[in-house]
Amino acid sequence: MKVVILAGGRGTRISEESSLRPKPLVTIGGHPILWHIMKIYSNYGFQDFIVCCGYKGEYIKRYFVRYGLQQAAVKFSLSQLNENGQTKDITDKGSTENWKVICANTGLETLTAGRILKIKKYIAEDEEFMITYGDGVADINIAKLISFHREHGKILTISTTRPEGRFGAISIDKKGNVESFKEKARRSQSYVNIGFMVANKKLFDYLGDGNEMLERDPFERLVADGQMAAYKHSGFWSPMDNIHDREYLEKLWSNDALWKIW
Repeated sequence: MKVVILAGGRGTRISEESSLRPKPLVTIGGHPILWHIMKIYSNYGFQDFIVCCGYKGEYIKRYFVRYGLQQAAVKFSLSQLNENGQTKDITDKGSTENWKVICANTGLETLTAGRILKIKKYIAEDEEFMITYGDGVADINIAKLISFHREHGKILTISTTRPEGRFGAISIDKKGNVESFKEKARRSQSYVNIGFMVANKKLFDYLGDGNEMLERDPFERLVADGQMAAYKHSGFWSPMDNIHDREYLEKLWSNDALWKIW
């Protein structure tokens, strides 16, 4: 099953970093968040990726072109250099990822529904495929997610969670009296879509001409037809929407990276 990663947006809310590189290449612990996402999937045996590129997409392509060399231990035998400064044995490849990666040009201004439409040709023969965003990590169990999707038989399953609350949840009666106060209580939050989606190919019938956000009309049409299921994830999840999120994830990587399930 192929994994489609939406990685073409401008990342304007983290412009401190995205002005220099596409948001999926912003690093956590020295590795792009895109790498972290791919490691989550490959931990469950999914090695076939389609990266939907847009803004600064050439940076993502360059990252994968150089990936093997970046991971390898490089050795030089200076005594064997020829007159052109070359040697037959310069690298020790060592272990690397067994990934297949398509970096697809899906346009600079294309919306998320359109990006998925543009990679249809790469998954046309597949009954099922997965979709996620290029800026969020979780300790989600992909195997259980897929089982849930197949049990429910819907066109699309999204993963949801109640995020950590950023504010206290207060209950107030009609007279203005505070009935309860829960400081940043997770169970008081609403469920949100965290990506990590599973779809069958009928999803393409709901994408229209691609000139809209996947999360708007296509999602609404799927819900109206009873074709969307929600997998509830109770573990760790964090987006990287802004520089504070990136600093938070960087701190966790140094201490307790809960999404590091590989």
